[in-house]
Amino acid sequence: MAQNNLGNVLITRPAGQAEGLRVAAEAAGYCVYEQPLLQLEPLAELPAQQRQQLLNLDNYQHIIFVSGNAVRFGIAFIEDYWPQLPVGLNWYAVGAATAALLRSHGLEVHAPVQDMSSEGLLALQPLQAVSGHRVLIVRGEGGRTRLREELLQRGAQVDDFPCYRRLPPEVTAETFARQLHDWQIGTVMISSGEGLDNMLALLSAQETTKFRDIALIVPSRRIAAQAQETDFGPVVIADNASDAAMLSALEQWTASCGE
Repeated sequence: MAQNNLGNVLITRPAGQAEGLRVAAEAAGYCVYEQPLLQLEPLAELPAQQRQQLLNLDNYQHIIFVSGNAVRFGIAFIEDYWPQLPVGLNWYAVGAATAALLRSHGLEVHAPVQDMSSEGLLALQPLQAVSGHRVLIVRGEGGRTRLREELLQRGAQVDDFPCYRRLPPEVTAETFARQLHDWQIGTVMISSGEGLDNMLALLSAQETTKFRDIALIVPSRRIAAQAQETDFGPVVIADNASDAAMLSALEQWTASCGE
């Protein structure tokens, strides 16, 4: 793939979550395409243990949402049980976009300003002395366990509340390879480690080599380390997964290449 196609950008966020980034990138002069590399769906029915967690929500001191998707899916379950959300709890978001979603439900939110990650969340002052406190982590099925493990080490009682699952995208390997070729994609914006895994699963070794000049924009150093083990081209690290940070990384990268 020729380097002069860097301005042909593929956004891979789940369906319905790419519009803001797409509009911003198009306004900045990029030719933008979309192909979700991850599907999300809510759990059809909560098991008894999780229903009990919701009934006892006011017994927790800290409620943590690890992503915007955790808010989108989790708040719906919570509000089924608590039309009036309980007061006196500490509500947390892993980043600015997640915090904005929580605030739209009338909540006061603790969120890191710079390091929008589990590590940034763990650095927040209210989570420093949590021995004996009850913490509920609202999340998808699977995923990282760093947040839970660290809070357990600090003496907290931690429960997970998985409220949605991640699924492979509804695109065939043949179609995806054809999209990269026909759209002359020069830059792929990866939204998560799972999305990167799904991208690699869709491409054969021969196709990965064929597209080795494609640059990857990723939202964290953790995903960058994962991406750097592939045969793709340069890996560019955004400050976080927000629209503004991803677009800024894209603009800085293409400017450095003379685009």
